[in-house]
Amino acid sequence: MEDLNDVYNELIMEHSMNSYNKKKLDKVDFCEIGHNPNCGDEITLELKMDGDIIQDMAFSGHGCAISQASTSIMIDTLKGKTIEEAKEIIKTFIEMIKRETTNEEELKKLEDAIAFRNVANMPARVKCALLAWHTVEDILNKK
Repeated sequence: MEDLNDVYNELIMEHSMNSYNKKKLDKVDFCEIGHNPNCGDEITLELKMDGDIIQDMAFSGHGCAISQASTSIMIDTLKGKTIEEAKEIIKTFIEMIKRETTNEEELKKLEDAIAFRNVANMPARVKCALLAWHTVEDILNKK
């Protein structure tokens, strides 16, 4: 039987190398740059809204496998959600990475983003995983 960590690692590698979310959107309602000065990771997040629902998201930029995969998986997780749902998911993701929650029921709402749960054990990678999540949180807090 395949180890769950292996599945998560494969998911992260797949999203970091072949992200279909790495593109430009035609018309966007919000565009925000996220930058991690420690390692040079930089992303530009684009959001298209339909009322208070995140209709579409995309990103561009460069960075390590973790920051790129985290951004892509975040987009899959948040697309189609309301602002309130998205804020709740973002809060849970940040708490998981900072080891503030281990509640399995709470973590289920993260869908594939739970793949980053082991990043909590790698302090140097925490900011990489959180870059996109903090960037989208900034966007949604302005809304």
